[in-house]
Amino acid sequence: MKKIITILIGCSLPLAGAMAQQENASPSPNKKQQRREHAAREAQSPAGPQAEQPSARPHPGRRARERAAANQDANTQNPAAEAPNASPNARPNAPGGQRRRERNANRETAPAAQSATPAAAKANPQRQDEAPAPAATQPNNAQGTASKGSGKAKKPADVQKIKTEHASFHAQPKPQQVPAVSFSQNRQISGSENWQGQQYAAFRSYRPAQHDQNWYRSHYNRIELIGGGYYYFNAGYWYPAWGYQPSAQYYVYDGPIYAGRQAEPPDRVIADVQASLQEMGYYKGEVDGLLGPLTREALTGYQSDNGLYTTAAIDEPTLESLGLG
Repeated sequence: MKKIITILIGCSLPLAGAMAQQENASPSPNKKQQRREHAAREAQSPAGPQAEQPSARPHPGRRARERAAANQDANTQNPAAEAPNASPNARPNAPGGQRRRERNANRETAPAAQSATPAAAKANPQRQDEAPAPAATQPNNAQGTASKGSGKAKKPADVQKIKTEHASFHAQPKPQQVPAVSFSQNRQISGSENWQGQQYAAFRSYRPAQHDQNWYRSHYNRIELIGGGYYYFNAGYWYPAWGYQPSAQYYVYDGPIYAGRQAEPPDRVIADVQASLQEMGYYKGEVDGLLGPLTREALTGYQSDNGLYTTAAIDEPTLESLGLG
């Protein structure tokens, strides 16, 4: 009996091993079905197996490959991006990278601009020291100043010295050297209609006329014999008193003569003007207190050079320009 049991046990062991091997080699239909259903669910999921198992950690090698692929995609989308070992200020993905790049660019540009400035100064040194020349200005015609002339300023004379020298000056007639002018009734000064402003009103309105002594004394308080002829004073100007005394009518200029704020006699004013123009090179004649042709020519040159109306006479703007007003 024991032998029979031993034989049965010996036969059952190989049979059990064979059955176990057959189960491992051929899984049961239930397990196969479960595997197929699991594979189908993974195929339908958009994120793949990782979507169902978010907590599963990928293999380290796979993680490195994913980072490399992400960096390659970023470099492809941003060609200007620099290599990973570049400076942190130059990395486009760093916070505030754009602002840092702009600041760095400004720091690099500023020294270049500063170094360029001395070079430009050496190339054109005059622009460093010279200011733009101001445009020549003309006086306002509405105020009675000139519209002609180049506007070139002349050096004024020593006014105080000139006035001191002629404080007691008296002109003497010189008919042989400076001929007298003739009387012309209601004559108008040539060109005076174009001299604008109140300072030239006396020249625009002047018309020579002859009157006797009674008429002049009844109209004017100041009448004086100056250099061979009588003059009357009116509103800042001296005028020839034609007819006041027929034997004393020596006038080398027939028109108003501005007397200045001190209302000096006409011969003294003329002497001051002659001396000033003489010092500045305009007048070449003698200081005689007579407003003759040479003096009037010198006045024309000065007025033209200083932007005044060329009246060829002693008017208010000219006397003020000479510093003698």
